[in-house]
Amino acid sequence: MKIRIRAAVALLAAAGLALSACSSGDDTTAPESTTTLSIVGFAVPEAANKAIAAAWNKTPEGKGVKFQTSYGASGDQSRAVVNGLKADYVHFSVSSDVTRLVDAKLVDPSWNTGPTKGIVSSSVVVLAVRKGNPKGIKGWDDLIKPGIGIVTPNPASSGAARWNALAAWGHITANGGTDAQATDFVTKLFANVVSLPGSGRDATTSFLGGTGDVLLAYENEAILATQAGEKFDWILPDTTILIENPGAILTKADPKAKDWLNFVLSKDGQRQFALKGFRPIIEGVDTTGIEGVPDAANPFPAPKKLLTVSKDFESWSALSKKFFAEKDGIIVKIIAASGKAK
Repeated sequence: MKIRIRAAVALLAAAGLALSACSSGDDTTAPESTTTLSIVGFAVPEAANKAIAAAWNKTPEGKGVKFQTSYGASGDQSRAVVNGLKADYVHFSVSSDVTRLVDAKLVDPSWNTGPTKGIVSSSVVVLAVRKGNPKGIKGWDDLIKPGIGIVTPNPASSGAARWNALAAWGHITANGGTDAQATDFVTKLFANVVSLPGSGRDATTSFLGGTGDVLLAYENEAILATQAGEKFDWILPDTTILIENPGAILTKADPKAKDWLNFVLSKDGQRQFALKGFRPIIEGVDTTGIEGVPDAANPFPAPKKLLTVSKDFESWSALSKKFFAEKDGIIVKIIAASGKAK
């Protein structure tokens, strides 16, 4: 799978060593431009952001703008920006990673007050399986059976991992189960985990390399990997969660960053997201011609039960404390007890 993996380590990032520069435009078309925007993001949307940048470079607002980018695990990237990694625009997996920047006075507290509430991309959690589904996986309950090897990233560093854990938890609680029953289910699920990589992209790479029977993944990761020629199947479980990825401009960002964000949120920007497997966050986006999906006529089928943070988990602040607090978060304690975390 020819997808580059770039992890940002906070200490190195602070020194500027984790940045990799790329130009998404043709310098010869706008030699007068000297604007370079620094984008820091979680690993999964790198290909989509690159496509959006190329499309924006064709517009008057984006003509000649260059990009310096850094991608890695969402939590690691957020901490790297706090520690000095240059950024004009951040694109993270979970809102709590932007909140960290607000607390550090790097992002304005009003970042999430616009029409999309700060969300720039979305997806859902799916269950990726080997071609032909040899283990006969049909849904969440099959994942806790003996002999099933699961790949999912580590919630300590990865936003994707947090979405996966919330989807698994909601499979129980949104269908009449108690917190105690959900805890038992998630405990059994992590007992079957055979790989706990640092990011969603690393988890995909691990699975495609032959590890495990099931990958808990973003739907767009499955679509992108299929577009790259990988051969596997995936199941949209009856109960899953709406993944909402935030994007924000830093307080000291180049003024061009606002034009960039406006384009990201436009139909043209969201069309580029859709072509890479993300579900558009606004109405009226063209979703025809998307490659790598099971049904091109219905590339983003509606789940039977779609959980959301606001409806099923109160807020990111509340769920972060309940599930992912460093010492006593429910998911953190489950993973620690499993002995799977590094």
